[in-house]
Amino acid sequence: MCLLDAVVDWSPDRIRCTSASHRRPDNPLRHDDRLGAACGIEYAAQAMAVHAALLATAGRPPRQGYLASVRGVEFLAARLDDVASDLEVEAERLSGVDDTVLYRFELRGGGRRLVHGRAAVILDAASVDRARS
Repeated sequence: MCLLDAVVDWSPDRIRCTSASHRRPDNPLRHDDRLGAACGIEYAAQAMAVHAALLATAGRPPRQGYLASVRGVEFLAARLDDVASDLEVEAERLSGVDDTVLYRFELRGGGRRLVHGRAAVILDAASVDRARS
């Protein structure tokens, strides 16, 4: 499932993407013919994954990541499917040590902030589990 349409800008610390998939009737996250604002977390997670892929060392596959937690999330809209303009999805890497990365994320649309918060991503979780054994 790919919800993002384009990467608008990126650097080692941040990524900005756009999407029109929130208006599509076949959006796989729709439930009861609506797309709730909590789905914005998945849009942000996909932007973080694209960011990791762009940062991957040439010739090596990107590290697999798992969304471990979200914190301080604020929903400033009830739903996303009624936003007439494209969504702007931004993720900023705040820190990253070994196998854990912390991002700040924000979704905007129609000239307003819709969802924002922070997310922790665990990279190569299988190798972390093996190291603890």
